[in-house]
Amino acid sequence: MKLKIISFSIMALLAVMIGCKSERDFLDIGPTNVFSNEQAFSDTNLVVSVLANLYNRQLDFSTIKNWETMADFSETFPSQNGTIQDIVKRNDWGYGTWSTWDYAYIRELNLFLQRCEAAPQLPEGAKKKYMAEGRFLRANYYFEMVKRMGGVPLILEPMVYDFKGDPTYLQHARAKESDIYDFVISEADAIKMDLKADVNNKSRASRGSVLAMKCRAALYAGSIAKYGGITPQVSLPGGEVGIPASKANDYYNKALAAATEIMNGSAGAYALYAKKPDLADNFASVFYDKDLNPETIFVEDFRLKSGKVHGFSISNQPRFGAEEEEGGRLNPSLNLVQSFELLDNTFAPLPVKDGSGNPIFYTDQVDIFAGRDARLAGTVMLPGTLFKERRVDIWAGYQLANGSIISGDERGQQKTLPGGTAPVQVVGFDGPINGKEHTAQTGFYLRKYLDPKPGSGSRGTGSDLPFIRYRYAEVLLNAAEAAFELNQPAVAAGYMNQVRARAGLVTPLDAGDITLARIMHERRVELSFEGHIVFDQKRWRNAHVIWDGQAMSEADLLANIGAPDKRNTQPFGLWSYKLHDPGNPNHGKWLFKVVKSPLVTGSNRFRMGNYYSFIDDNIRSNNPKIVRQPNQD
Repeated sequence: MKLKIISFSIMALLAVMIGCKSERDFLDIGPTNVFSNEQAFSDTNLVVSVLANLYNRQLDFSTIKNWETMADFSETFPSQNGTIQDIVKRNDWGYGTWSTWDYAYIRELNLFLQRCEAAPQLPEGAKKKYMAEGRFLRANYYFEMVKRMGGVPLILEPMVYDFKGDPTYLQHARAKESDIYDFVISEADAIKMDLKADVNNKSRASRGSVLAMKCRAALYAGSIAKYGGITPQVSLPGGEVGIPASKANDYYNKALAAATEIMNGSAGAYALYAKKPDLADNFASVFYDKDLNPETIFVEDFRLKSGKVHGFSISNQPRFGAEEEEGGRLNPSLNLVQSFELLDNTFAPLPVKDGSGNPIFYTDQVDIFAGRDARLAGTVMLPGTLFKERRVDIWAGYQLANGSIISGDERGQQKTLPGGTAPVQVVGFDGPINGKEHTAQTGFYLRKYLDPKPGSGSRGTGSDLPFIRYRYAEVLLNAAEAAFELNQPAVAAGYMNQVRARAGLVTPLDAGDITLARIMHERRVELSFEGHIVFDQKRWRNAHVIWDGQAMSEADLLANIGAPDKRNTQPFGLWSYKLHDPGNPNHGKWLFKVVKSPLVTGSNRFRMGNYYSFIDDNIRSNNPKIVRQPNQD
């Protein structure tokens, strides 16, 4: 029958890889012949091959597979000329930004579950595990949909057209936003015991990953319920967008319960990564150490020589001495850098000037960053620090006694200084140089997710560093936020202090210190560049506040650090200079200047219509039951 041929073809497309039985071999799958459904579901190796394809199609945001996804929200400046630089020139986000509507993927997940359940030759134990994995992938994608789109059609079986003309029975209306969150949470509860509590199982569903998904999803739902009243216009009368405030505490309780199950060892012995004595190195290592890393819960893995590697380090390694003639694409902003706290738990701008407005001079470039949260140097490559045993050469030029600047427009350029007899280097080999690709145009490079292994910055090798989807530190912060919202601030402080102590913030917060602003800050610095910032700000209904479309002055940048309503619409930088003033005791020392690239002409504006992403007109014309998102006229 034609119907069967169509269905079989869909599953045949899935079954293109074969031969892995363990997680270690999960990515080492080569192409082979196409199999029928009966063949694909008669052998565990073939079922795992189909699963591998479904895992590889999970949706992520701000991922190492595409560095451009991290170059936004004024947390970075993109050091690439052309369209990517439109990020700092545009004034708002399109309504379709961050959208997803992949019901082909949903259908294939539903087909997998249907055929796996019906397969007579699969051992029952294996079938239960594969079914749980399929349900996890489906729930996780529905979570990715709901946090972008709000309520979507909840379809749990493969729809089949009967070729009798009228297809309206295939049309489904959008479910309530709360219904989708309830589905994700209930699926997690239903399948968690069908998966092992295996902390070494990172790239496939485990009990830990299921609970981590539930914890995050319930926290999101609770926030939307509690803070939705801030933006009452961001709702629909049918509940497709917006969650009643009365549901908030139930969701927070579920988030805290899921986190507690992970923390008490019910899913295995997860823990904060703590292998290295240098706290900045230790934090950086969380993202590349694959050797029994206790913090990672669920990752997209990569493996050298398997055909699945990525070029994130190629694009973002320090340009000077790079293994390829490129790098330095993501330049973290001073906005982000200064948000890392001092070790006494206070917020302050970096000390560029003294109380009289005169520059402060430093013997070493890194001295200006001393006494701060170790996550700063573990996240951002600071000028004068090392990567792959080479010092990053980031400095902008010489300042003369009269305040004038001598610099260059080429990396490492040389000129003769006043009073000199021979040319000397007047700008770093890593810049910064305004408008010069690959240079540290904010004065910083990115460190998080850079692979230190030899060859990782080479196209011939690439990197197998994993992309972390869920990790234990986030679980602790989720638990802290849920506890705070449930009026348990002392409990919240305990969870936050665990995360902060690893970063060298050893003066504990107490119950009176815990506010939503503190929680917002903690998530920003701990989880930066991990795909959380926009979805966190959306669920708190705070995105339109911090991205209000207004240009920023230097005074705006330096004021109210750590405040939840602090504007963050344009990325700034911090450039270091050497003083050239022979006879001055500060001659040869470093001073710093706050800068904003002339290429930054736009100001991020998050509109009310951006809280939920646009549903394509073709989707709505094909299915008139799909109601339009609010605030997008």
